[in-house]
Amino acid sequence: MDCVLIEALEVDTVIGVYDWERDILQRLVLDLELATDIRPAAADDDIAKTLDYAAISERIAAFASEHDFALVETFAERLAATLREEFAIAWLTLAVRKPGAVANASAVGVRITRGES
Repeated sequence: MDCVLIEALEVDTVIGVYDWERDILQRLVLDLELATDIRPAAADDDIAKTLDYAAISERIAAFASEHDFALVETFAERLAATLREEFAIAWLTLAVRKPGAVANASAVGVRITRGES
């Protein structure tokens, strides 16, 4: 299986467990590997036959602005489910990082893989 990559996608959202975090937007940084077979798209040079990373990136930005969660884990789970359903993705790996959340770490976060490979 091939993968479409989206790396270091930045989105702003309300996320956090502390009261002060519920009143501000915070940046998340996402890396995605999205399973697909690129051969049909490559054969015909046709974007309609592959995963459109621009459309997926726009959907991720909309998801981030439409939702607020306490946990990065919840953000990751719900986003993965949304992307798999809306874009018919067999499996994906999603890393969600929250920069500056912990002193002396550039970022903290989670990496999940969902679906069948």
